[in-house]
Parts: sequence; structure tokens; C-alpha cells
Amino acid sequence: MGSHERRRHDAPHVALLAFPFGTHAAPLYSLARALAAAAPGAAFSFLNSARSNASLARSAAAAGQAPDNLRVYDVTDGCPTGYELPADDPEEKVRLFLGVTPGNFLVAMAAAEDGGGRKVSCLVSDAFLWIAGKMAEEMGVPWVPLWTGGPASLAAHLHTDLLRLTIGAGKQAIPARADQHLNFVPGLSYLRVRDLPEGVVFGNLNSEFSRLLHRMADELPRAAAVALNTFAGLDPALDAEFSAQFNTSLPVGPLNLVAPIPAGPDRHACLPWLDSQAPASVAYVSFGTVISPPPAELAELAAGLEASGAPFLWSLKDEWRARLPAGFLDRTGSRGLVVPWVPQVDVLGHVASGAFVTHCGWNSVVESLAGGVPMVCRPFLGDQRINARVVSQVWEVGVGFEGGALTCGGVKEALDLVLRTEEGKRMRERAGELRKKAVRAVGPGGSSVQNFKALVGIVTGN
Repeated sequence: MGSHERRRHDAPHVALLAFPFGTHAAPLYSLARALAAAAPGAAFSFLNSARSNASLARSAAAAGQAPDNLRVYDVTDGCPTGYELPADDPEEKVRLFLGVTPGNFLVAMAAAEDGGGRKVSCLVSDAFLWIAGKMAEEMGVPWVPLWTGGPASLAAHLHTDLLRLTIGAGKQAIPARADQHLNFVPGLSYLRVRDLPEGVVFGNLNSEFSRLLHRMADELPRAAAVALNTFAGLDPALDAEFSAQFNTSLPVGPLNLVAPIPAGPDRHACLPWLDSQAPASVAYVSFGTVISPPPAELAELAAGLEASGAPFLWSLKDEWRARLPAGFLDRTGSRGLVVPWVPQVDVLGHVASGAFVTHCGWNSVVESLAGGVPMVCRPFLGDQRINARVVSQVWEVGVGFEGGALTCGGVKEALDLVLRTEEGKRMRERAGELRKKAVRAVGPGGSSVQNFKALVGIVTGN
């Protein structure tokens, strides 16, 4: 082997292991692109299910835009060809995937090593994939997990045992103590028991997700570093908590600002439509790619949008249009646009966007912050309730619904508050201040930039 070949063979090779469900893969892919661009002498292999990779390529229009040293590999998701996943068991696909993990990743890594002639020297994974830490240990390489959600939900998972010991656990835990504040958990005094994700103290504590996240919390402190899709100063108490809990805590976000993925063509002319609207006047409605409100709430939301009189842009899958109230589209057609897909980052960055009706998934929250747009929060599951609580009660850049569910009156009242009152104006000002902090963090010399440089050094061994 010549000296050039030896240097190439010994050069860093970072494998990134995605959790191919929901919106988890997109932030990790953004991080992969940023790392590859920052370390052109290293090789990067992004390992993800074929379905998720195809979705990434379609929704992000990212095909062909990756750095030359980043290659994408498919891993099997354990779902047999032609198998129809049961609609009443959303965890079945996760069980199938975990049933073939880590073997699926090991096969893909072997292919990546053969293709590039470099042994994998570091594993970066979605934090959910705690098994990557065990893989890294056996390989003798560092493990760096990425937490893609909000910092408060991570803190809750890290303190699951304390929460269960203090509150109790099981189906009876939430009714008895639903409004008890978590002032015994570092950095979470503003949260209530009812805000916690299912599987921490209530719900099915033996579900696939509950066991996955409980084990993850045990393993994260053993990682070489933990990367976070947030920025230093957004929650100083949790910054300190993670610095104490982890070997190295690296807030490197918001990743949608660090490594934005082009949204692709505006197929439904959302942006020209927004151009015709007044500043901060439009209610943008989207519940992400996974969640849809129950049919009754969908009808209430439509009625509330109609009653508010505000212009609105609604990202709604075609199959749900039939559930809208009769005549709704005709009656609101002059001031509303209902389309199956929206370039969300561009929409939230548009001057006309005045409110974001959202499920409060973390990606949507940070994209709303980056646009300086206040939120109207209807969380459904997982960390969404925590995020909604932070948005409305801690940052005060949003509002929720009395009783939690969407109602016609609640939607009208929330939109009137955010779009037409002095308090709504103050929300926009506070959202604008958070936007400035996020932009500073990812700007020259910013905290996320410095943390990212440290991350590059860890994953490349330099």
C-alpha cells in the first residue's frame, strides 16, 4: 500500500445512523451535510431506511446537493415486502425495525467501508438508537448521539427514575397529580405532570418507545459527546444540567439554520399568495407529516378559521379535505389557501406570516422561532405537550387551548389574540428576540458555531 493509499485508508470515516420514523432523520441528515462540508478530508456515510431516504430526497429536494464526501446507504427496516402495517398498531413498524437492529446497520457499514476503503472511526446516531453506543464500544470508536427534540423533554427522560419514584407510575399517576409541578427536577419547575410524554410516569410504561427512551437515558452519559438541536442560552438551567450530566454537551442548533435543506419548488404557489397579504396577518396551519387532528377537531378548526375572518394558509393532506365542513372551501376561498404541501421554512420566514397553528413538534417549534412567528399550540403526543408549555408559559410566544382540544371558539379567540391585540404584538416581539438569539448562535463566533467546531474535532479525531 502506497503512502497516499495508506493516508486515505487511515482517514476518518464517520457513520451516521438514523432513526427512520417521523421527522427524526431530517435533522441528522442536516448535521451530516454540515459535518461533511466542514471536514472534506473525512468520509461520511448516512445510514437510513430506504423509505426514509426516499422521503428525505423528495421532501428536501436534496438529491445531488450533498457534499462529495457524504454518501447515503439504505438499511433494511425489517418490514417484509408487501406487508401492510396494521393501522391500529403504530409501534409495529418500530418493533420490526428494532428487531433487525443493529444487524441492518452493520451490513450497511460493511458496504460503506468496502466502497470507500476506510474503516468506520466514529458513530454518530439519533439519540433514540442507544444501541449505537454498544456498537461503538465493541468497535473501539467514539459514539456521539444527536438529540433531535427539545431540551426539556430530554431532561424529563434523563430523570425518569426520579419522576417515577416521586410521583408514582402507571395509569393512575396522572389523574391524581396531573397539575403537580416538577420543581424537584432540575430545570423543569415550570412543567406539570400532565405535560410529560407518555411512558414516563403514565401510559404504557412497557411500550417499545417507553423502554427505548428509558434505556437511552441510561446510555447517553456514556457517550463521548451529546449533540443537541438547540442553542446555548435558550434554556440556561438546562444548559447547566446537560453539562453536568454528559461528558460533553454540544448545543449545535437550530439545525435548520446551521445546515438548511432547500425546500424544493413551491408547487402550490404559497409564497406568491403570501406576497399579496398584509404583514403579520396570516394564520399558517400545519400539524406536521405524521399527525392529523381527529375529524371532530378538524371541523372545529375549519369553523374557527372561518369565524376569525383572518387570511390563512393550511397544509392539509388531500385525503383529509373531504372532512372539512360542507362549503368551507367555497366560503373562504377569497382569503384562504388549502394545499397538500407547503415549504414551511420559507412560509414561516415570510413577512405575512403572523401565527403558526401547530402540534409543537420540536422541528416546527425551532422553525417558527427562526421565523419569529408566535404559535397557537395544539399538542397531541410525545414531547409536544412539553414544547407547547415552554412556548406558551416560559417563552410567552404562543397560546394554547382551554381543555386542550381545538374548538371553533377557541381557535377564533386564539387567532384574535395573536393577530389583533397588543399582547399578540408583544408575543411577536418576544419571538423576534428569540430569533435574534438563534441567528447570533449560528453566526460568526456564535455558540453553536463554536460547539459545531468542537463536534467536528470529536467525530474526526482531530
